[in-house]
Amino acid sequence: MKSFIYVTLLLLSSITYAENEYRISKITKLDISNTINPAVFNYLETHFKKLSAKKGDFILIQMNTPGGLVSTTKEILTLIGDQDIPVAVWIGPEGASATSAGAIISSSAHLLVMSEGTNIGAATPIGLGKDIEQKDARSKAVNDLSALVTSLSKARGRNADEFTKMISEAKSLDARSALKENVIDKIINNEQEFITFLDNKIIKVRGQDLKLSLSPQVKINEASMDIGQLLLNILANPNTAYILFIIGAALIYFEFQAPGGFVAGAIGAVFLGLAAIGFQVLPLNVGAMGLILLSFILFIVEAYVTSFGLITIAGIASLIFGSLFLFRTENSLVQIETSIIISVVASIVIYVGFIGWFFLKTKRVEKEFNSMTEHEGHITKFLEYKDGLYHYQVRVHGETWNAYSKNELDNDKAIIVIKTDNDEMQLEIKQA
Repeated sequence: MKSFIYVTLLLLSSITYAENEYRISKITKLDISNTINPAVFNYLETHFKKLSAKKGDFILIQMNTPGGLVSTTKEILTLIGDQDIPVAVWIGPEGASATSAGAIISSSAHLLVMSEGTNIGAATPIGLGKDIEQKDARSKAVNDLSALVTSLSKARGRNADEFTKMISEAKSLDARSALKENVIDKIINNEQEFITFLDNKIIKVRGQDLKLSLSPQVKINEASMDIGQLLLNILANPNTAYILFIIGAALIYFEFQAPGGFVAGAIGAVFLGLAAIGFQVLPLNVGAMGLILLSFILFIVEAYVTSFGLITIAGIASLIFGSLFLFRTENSLVQIETSIIISVVASIVIYVGFIGWFFLKTKRVEKEFNSMTEHEGHITKFLEYKDGLYHYQVRVHGETWNAYSKNELDNDKAIIVIKTDNDEMQLEIKQA
C-alpha cells in the first residue's frame, strides 16, 4: 500500500513538473543601443504584444545604454513584469554597459547575462542640486529606486544589496565581479553560447518556476525598430533635440528679421515641432497632430508665396514625421501601417508635382506667346472694327488668340505675327 502511494506521488509530481516546463520554439532579440526613452518603450511594447507564451516565444534584450528617463524605465519594468513570456537581458557586446536606467531594467530580467569586457551599475539619479529641498527630492528618488530594484532582484534570486548599492552609491561592476557577487547568471559571449545556456535552466516567471527546454534548431531572430521608432529614438537624444530647437528658433528669428518669404519660418516651425517632441514638451500624439496640421498649412502657404518648392518640401517632411509619430503612445490600441503612410505621402507628392508641372507648362506657354513674332498663322474669325483697328481671332501653332491689324486682311490668306501686346494678350498681325 505504501509503495502504491509512493508511486502515485511520483507520478503526480512528474505531471506537475511537466506542466511547469517551458519549451522555447523561437527567441526574439530586441536591441537597446541608445538612451532609455519613449521610443524604446514603444519598440519593446510593440514586439511584446506580437509574442505569446503559448507559442513558446522567448525574449532576449541585448543592451548597451548610458541610461535615460526614470518614467520610461518604470514603464519598461511594468511591461516586463506583466509578461508570462521569459525575458532575458544580455549586456553586450564587449565594451557595452548597462548604466543607470539600464541597470534598473536589468534587475527585472528573468535571466541576466553579460559579455566579457562589459559593466553594469552607476544608477544614482542625477541632475539635482545641493539645496535642502532638492536633497530631499534626491533622497526620495534614491529610496524609491532602491526599493524597486531590491524587490525585483530578490524576486529573481539575485544579490539585492549589490543592486541597491548601484543606486545609493553609484557602484559599478564588471562582468566577472557581477558573476561573483550573484548579480548576473552567467558570462555569455555569443548567441550560440546563450542558446546552450538556456537548456534545462530553471527560472521564475510571475511567481511560477519554469524549466526551460529547447525545440530542435532554435534560432535567435532579431526584430529591429520600424522607421517611426528609429526617428523617435534619434529625436529623444537630448543633443539632437537641442540642436533642432536652436536651428528652429534661429530660422523663426530670421523670418521676423526679414519677413515676407515664409521659407525660413516654415522650416523653423517644423524644426521646433520636432524639438518639442524630442524634449517631451508636447505629448507625442499632440505633437504628431500638430506636425500634420502644419504640413497642410504649409501647402496652402505655398500657393500664395513664391518659395521655389521649399515650403512644399517642409510641408511634406512635416507630414511624414507627424504620420510616423501618430499613435505611438503606450496606451494606444491602434497603429498606422507604414505602407498606408507611404501611399498617402506618395499621393500628395504626385499631386503637388502635377501642380508644379502645370505651372511650369503655363510659364512655357507664356514664353511661347512672347516669342510668336514672325510666326505664321491664319484668321479664324473677324470680330470687329474699332478705334481704327481690325480685330480678329487667329490660330497660331494650334492656339487661338485675339489679334488686330491696322489694315483689313483677307481671310483666305495666311497672316504673320509682327508684335505682341502683353497687357491685353493680343497679337499684331499682317498679311503674309
